[in-house]
Amino acid sequence: MFENEVNEYMKKHGLEAFKPKAVLFDMDGVLYDSMPNHARSWHSSMAECGIDMAPEEAYKYEGMRGVETIKLLAKRQWGRDLSDDEAAAMYEKKAEAFRACPKAAKMEGVEELMRKIKADGLKIVVVTGSGQNSLLKRLEDEFSGLVSADLIVTSFDVKHGKPDPEPYLRGLEKAGIKPGEGMVVENAPLGVRAAVAAGLFTIAVNTGPLPDKELADEGANLVFPKMTALRDAWETLFSAAQNNV
Repeated sequence: MFENEVNEYMKKHGLEAFKPKAVLFDMDGVLYDSMPNHARSWHSSMAECGIDMAPEEAYKYEGMRGVETIKLLAKRQWGRDLSDDEAAAMYEKKAEAFRACPKAAKMEGVEELMRKIKADGLKIVVVTGSGQNSLLKRLEDEFSGLVSADLIVTSFDVKHGKPDPEPYLRGLEKAGIKPGEGMVVENAPLGVRAAVAAGLFTIAVNTGPLPDKELADEGANLVFPKMTALRDAWETLFSAAQNNV
């Protein structure tokens, strides 16, 4: 099981071997079940600013830096380019709405998955488009021994957010590895696109309302229906990666 997907990845990238040394995790919708809060806060804050953004659209734009999402929507609906300051002010409204939401729980199964990954000797990197300190400050405390500050990439570390590959390329730099030595766990189409463009073996976990096809169509090597399924399959998947020829 999973040998075909690993071999297809290796063939596509011209790899003689695939020995993962790190797993790069997205945050929202992967580490935390926070996307429902994001969806509500995007919808309410953008309505206040005069932009129409249905809650489910948050899942389509997930992973993109907030200011870039706002600029894209404003251009589409208002026909003009927003300045950085205008977009930042609107994003702060979204951040305020998000901070008022109930605290998001950890995604079921993800901590156990991360402990398995650590036990196998791999590094864990977090790559998020978020710039909201209310979430970022929680990572080290709530994933103690699993996440460290020097292996977190945020919107402050990059010029171009997902779907550009820059966030994942920055994650590779921080981990000190090459693209053929990493795996990504994502839940969003734009995040999958970014990871694939960075040359990484990409695992999509569909924790939101979008159809699996949207993740597969972006190039995900594997699509799991929930995080607990990936947790339970980790040993088999890692073995397939380790034993490839």
